[in-house]
Amino acid sequence: MQPARAAASVGGMDAHTFETMGTVVSLRIGGAAGDGDRAGVPSPEAALDAVRNVFTRWDERFSLYRPDSEISRISRGDIRLTQASAELRDCYAVALDWRDRTDGVFTPHRADGVLDLSGVVKSLAIAEAGEVLRGLSLSEWSVNAGGDLLVNGDQSPGQDWVAGIVDPASRQELLASVPLVAPVRAVATSGSAERGEHIWTSVGGGPSPYRQVSVIGLDIVTVDVLATTIVAGGEAALNRSVETFPIEVLAVLQDGSLVATAGLRSRNG
Repeated sequence: MQPARAAASVGGMDAHTFETMGTVVSLRIGGAAGDGDRAGVPSPEAALDAVRNVFTRWDERFSLYRPDSEISRISRGDIRLTQASAELRDCYAVALDWRDRTDGVFTPHRADGVLDLSGVVKSLAIAEAGEVLRGLSLSEWSVNAGGDLLVNGDQSPGQDWVAGIVDPASRQELLASVPLVAPVRAVATSGSAERGEHIWTSVGGGPSPYRQVSVIGLDIVTVDVLATTIVAGGEAALNRSVETFPIEVLAVLQDGSLVATAGLRSRNG
């Protein structure tokens, strides 16, 4: 299991973790120890179980590494897409919408024709986990799935959520620490540093100029899709994404040099 590409920190919160989707999910919940089960607020363990159930359901349906998953059955031709569940078809619709919004740079279709929804599945699972935590009346939390991070809650002065962006060349070092002050709630990182080349596109060709791209913004699905889009589409995709969406970007070029948007440079001096 590779180290996470980003981490959230804030005082007084312990991390609760589990493995899924080939990565590690880390949950942090605000509040003093022992507050669980008081006034209807669940314990950290109960919240962790609820979040784990969300990720398990998404993994069981959408993992191409599971031969019994619904998407694997589609890939083998056991069932047609038109016969798939409403959940899978809805996820596919989200992916197609993002294909249109990125001029085809982001795509759910591999070059070999296999339908692969992994570009949106993890962030949709994170988003649903966030809704579950809100439904449990938890106001301060973070969900970190392999470095894709969603936070909630306004901390006291000096205790804001902070996302650490890991250096792809040295996994124990940070490139930057980014405060996540509302309405900025999400960070996603994509690239080849952890899993090798695993991003494809129907636009252009050749290797990406970026070894790693981190996107910071308002919601987890947007930043996750755009991180993948920028890796796949290069400088043109980065420029278009920044012009179109309210995001900040920190990109690592293949030679190790950094590209950061103006807003991110001003935050980090």
